[in-house]
Amino acid sequence: MHDPGAAARDVEAENESLRARLDYLVEQAERNHEIMCRHQAFDLEIVGSDSFQALIGTIFGSLPSIAGLDIVTLSLVDQDADIRTVMDKLGVDFNDFPHMIFVDAVAALGFVPSRSEVFTGPPKPMLGPYHPAGHQPMFPNQPPGLQSIALVPLLRNKRLIGSLNLGSLDPTRFTPAMATDFIEHMASIIAICLENVISNEMLKYIGLTDSLTGVYNRRYIDRRLLEEIGRARRQAYRISCLYIDIDHFKQVNDSSGHQGGDEVLREVAARIKTELRLSDALGRFGGEEFVVLLIDANLDSAIQVAQRILHSIAGAPFVLSTGESLRISVSIGAATLDDFERDHAIEGVAQELVAHADSALYKAKEGGRNRVVSFT
Repeated sequence: MHDPGAAARDVEAENESLRARLDYLVEQAERNHEIMCRHQAFDLEIVGSDSFQALIGTIFGSLPSIAGLDIVTLSLVDQDADIRTVMDKLGVDFNDFPHMIFVDAVAALGFVPSRSEVFTGPPKPMLGPYHPAGHQPMFPNQPPGLQSIALVPLLRNKRLIGSLNLGSLDPTRFTPAMATDFIEHMASIIAICLENVISNEMLKYIGLTDSLTGVYNRRYIDRRLLEEIGRARRQAYRISCLYIDIDHFKQVNDSSGHQGGDEVLREVAARIKTELRLSDALGRFGGEEFVVLLIDANLDSAIQVAQRILHSIAGAPFVLSTGESLRISVSIGAATLDDFERDHAIEGVAQELVAHADSALYKAKEGGRNRVVSFT
C-alpha cells in the first residue's frame, strides 16, 4: 500500500541532499573565487616589481601564504655568474634570500638529462613525492617532513631560464596525475617578470659603471654619496673621500699608445680595488682620475688606505700585453666629512667633500706627486 508520508519524506530527504550539495558547491565557488583573487593580486604585485630584489622578495614573501605552501624556492641559470655579479654590485644581499638558487647549467635543473646535448622541446612540470637524493639541491633549508614537490620550468621563448620549486608537507598536494595548467600559468608570469627585471637591472648596472675598467662611474658615485651622507647623519659615522690621479698619464699614452694607456687604467683600478672593503666604493671620474668613498672611516683611516694604494701601484711594475714594463705612480688627496649640520643640504655637503679631496690632490701634485695629502 502506497504511503504518501514516506514519499514526502523521500522528497524532503532528496531536497535536503540537493541543498547540501548546492551549499557545498557555492562554498567551493566562493573559495575558488577567493583563491583566484589572491593569485590575481599576487600577479599584479610581481608585475609591478621594479627591481630584482623587490621581485624575489615578493615571490618568497607572498607566494607561500597565498598558495598554502610550506616552501618556495627559485632556481636561475647563471652560467657565467653575470646575474649574481650585477645584483651584488647593485646592493642585493643574497643572505636575505636563502631560497634563491643559482645553477651553472640548464641540466642542473633536472628537466633535461645531463647526458643530453640537445634541447628537444619545452619541459613540463615534474610533480610527485619528495626524494632527498634527487631534490635536495632545489630545496635547501627545507622544513622537516617535506612530502611532495612540484618543479615548474621557467620558460622564455622556449628557453629554460630556471625553475619555480614548490613544496608541501602534504603527500597528496602534488601528484603526477595532477593538472598543471594553473602552476604553469603562474610560472610563465614569473618568468616574464624575471627576464624583464634582470634586463632592466643589467641596463641600470651598465649605466652606472665604466665600460673600460669595470668600476663604477661618476654618476654612481654621486648618487651613492648622497645616500651615504644621509645614512651617516642618522647613524653618526664618518665618510672619507680619496681623489686619485695617475701621474704623467699623458706620457703613458704618448709612449705606449692608447691601448697601453687603457691597460694601465684597468690595472690601476684593479690595484685600488684590492685595498678596499666591500662596503667602500670605487669610481672612475673620467680620464685618469678615480674617486674612492670610504664608509665609516675617519681621516686617519683614509690616509692609511691611501698609503696602501700608493705603495700597491708604485711598488710593482705594470707589464703590458706587448711585454713593455712601466713604472706608474699616483697622487692622492684625502678628505673626511665633518659637516653633520641637518640644515645643510646633502647635495652641497657631498660636492664640498669631493671638492676638498680634489683640493688636497692638487697640493699632492704641486708637492712632487706620488704622495698622499689630506685636506685640513
